[in-house]
Amino acid sequence: MSKPVPAPAVKLIFSVFAPPGKWINDAICRLSVLYGPPDYVSAQIPFDDTAYYAPEMGQTLVRRFLSMEKLIRPESLPDIKLAANEIESDTRPDSGRRVNIDPGYLSQAHLILATGKGYTHRPYLRDGIYADLTLIYQAKKFCSLPWTYPDYGNERLWTMLAAIRSRYLLQLKTAGDGAKPPVLPRKD
Repeated sequence: MSKPVPAPAVKLIFSVFAPPGKWINDAICRLSVLYGPPDYVSAQIPFDDTAYYAPEMGQTLVRRFLSMEKLIRPESLPDIKLAANEIESDTRPDSGRRVNIDPGYLSQAHLILATGKGYTHRPYLRDGIYADLTLIYQAKKFCSLPWTYPDYGNERLWTMLAAIRSRYLLQLKTAGDGAKPPVLPRKD
């Protein structure tokens, strides 16, 4: 018989995309107020893998990824997704959003994203939020799955996530001795 034990803390990450301008930085500031400072912020990356958001947000979108310094409990993901939805709603003009925020977490074994859309590979968590198993970490690298979004299925993103994962593993290793892990370089 297995004996239940709490899951290890996980690394909170966000994908934030919006039209070029102030919206992404404003969202990052608001997320920092809620979850503490980021220890990694990517450069702006064109968000052009899909036109799905174009009718609502416009044709030209840019994206930034960030990871937060403080580790979280994995069961807090629904609360984080609901808070991200509130930030999105605050930027909503008469029609459409100005910013999209997708929270998730990295563990040693996978990347999980939070979503409000259920599907066969998305188990229900609570409060209308589902977990999307987006990537797995296997044979010393991230691997996509049949349902992985195309923008998460590229090696450039996996390299960035591997750097964040390395920092996370260091945080887990040093959590008991009080040492503060080094900060990943910030890219602007």
